[in-house]
Order: sequence, then C-alpha cells, then structure tokens
Amino acid sequence: MSTNGVHTDPAAIADLTNAAAAEHSSVAPDGSKVGYRASRTLPLRVELARQLRRRRTQLVLGFLVLLPVILVVAFEIGEAQANRRSGGFVDLATASGVNFVILTLFVSGSFLLPMIVALFFGDTIASEASWSSLKYLLAAPIPRHRLLRQKAIASGLLSLFALVLLPLVALGVGVVWYGAGELVSPTGEAAPFADGVLGLALAVVYIAIHLFWVAGLALYLSVSTDAPLGAVGGAVLASILSQILDQITALEDLRNYLPTHYALAWVDLLSTDVDWSQMAMGTFSALGFGAFFTLLAARRFATKDITS
Repeated sequence: MSTNGVHTDPAAIADLTNAAAAEHSSVAPDGSKVGYRASRTLPLRVELARQLRRRRTQLVLGFLVLLPVILVVAFEIGEAQANRRSGGFVDLATASGVNFVILTLFVSGSFLLPMIVALFFGDTIASEASWSSLKYLLAAPIPRHRLLRQKAIASGLLSLFALVLLPLVALGVGVVWYGAGELVSPTGEAAPFADGVLGLALAVVYIAIHLFWVAGLALYLSVSTDAPLGAVGGAVLASILSQILDQITALEDLRNYLPTHYALAWVDLLSTDVDWSQMAMGTFSALGFGAFFTLLAARRFATKDITS
C-alpha cells in the first residue's frame, strides 16, 4: 500500500532496509568497497606479460638477437675488400669477442638503444589512450599513480633486459667467431678477457643510467599525447638534436649541459687507468634530467583528462 506516493508495505520497507544495510556494510569508511586493495590492482607480472605478448616487443628483442649476427656477416664480407680500414673500434672489432661487443655497443649507442628505451616508455600510456582503454583501466579502479608506476617499472625492466640482451648475444657470437682473447683498446692497451667482460658489464650499467633521461622524457610525452608514435618520435628526435648540437664546437662549455654529451663516457673503461670523472658527470646529468622529466610526467598524468 502507499499513501501520497509513500510505500507503507512492511515487506517492501524491510527489503529496502536490508538492501541499504547490505550496501552500507560493503563500503569501507574511506568510501571504497570492502575487500578492495589498491596494491592488488594491475600486478607487475600481468603488465609484463601483456607487454611481452605485444608484437613490437617481440620484434625489438628478436632484432637485438639478430644484430650481432648481421655485424659478423658484414665483417666477413668486408674482409675481401681492399683498403677497408676505418680506424678505432671498427678495425679492432675482430681482435676478440670482447672487442666485438664494444663495437656493437658503439654503433648502437647513438640511435638504436635510445630508440628502444623511447619505444618502451613512450608507448606505454599513449597506446592505452589511443586504444581508448586508459579510462577503463582507471575505472577498474586502478589509482593513477599506481597505473603510471607499474607501467613505468614494466617499461624499465624491458629496457634493462634489452640493454643486457644485446651485449650478451654479441659476446656469445664474438667468442665463437673471434675467440676469448684480450681486450685491445685503440691506444694499444690490452686487458685479460675477464677484465674486459667486467668492463663491459660496467659499461652496460652506465649506458642504462645514461638513458634514464630518454626514459623520463618519453614517459612525459606518453602521458601528454594520445599518439604513441609522437611520444616515441619526440624522445628520439630530442636525442638526435642533442647529439647534433654536441658536435657544434662553437657552443664550447654549453655542450656540457646537453643530455647526450657524456653518452660515450663508458669508453674510459677500456683504459688500464680508468678516469671516472666523465662517467660521474654523465651519471649526475642523466639522473637530473631523468628525475625532472619523470616528475613532470607524474604531475601531468595526475591531472590528465582521460574521459575524452
């Protein structure tokens, strides 16, 4: 029964009361559902599995495995060419397996490695936005800061894996083709195989730290645009532009403030008496630029309109 539109049926009132009580009991004091834990949303293993299943990840990792083989074939073909000496790392690449890894890092460090880091970080948020799945992830609900953090960590792990995979494969291929001989530097210094491998490991660590600025910039561009290609391309373009400006000697000391100025500081590890000053400055530079762009990315994503 109802009076003036108000239900007076005791059974209906009891049902409504029970439903309200159940609804109230399923809500925590902070307004969230009972049992909901933000820390359980988007586990890292799930995000890594999603990224590893993507075709672009598989193609990138496959190319890194294939690149050392391509370089070996190129050197084998070049052996039949007269006057093929180029100087520096190129001539010493076939001296030993360690030298071959150094050449691989040298030729890939200016473009390929920054592009891979930019790809993993620049694509991570922008691709979700372009697929219109970003708003559904946040409605799951996954807190914004956690979503950005999990995706950044997954991108970082994939980037580190790629940076380690290339020299490992190159070392294996180089040892098979050129042997486990001494590391020979362009200055004529030689180091045992074990010391050369240790130097390569430190070089990879430095390269990973140096590329932190690329990761931070790509992440910022990724949260600022819905076009993955724009985010990736913007970070790669910034790296290329910095390298071009670094070649302009008229800038003098201003070049020291470019993010790519210390990109090849790891070459000092090839000397018997290692000069750590350039790598130290390169590390501080990369960490400064990387932290700045990462903080900008976090601030931008916290206020980003994802409803459109």
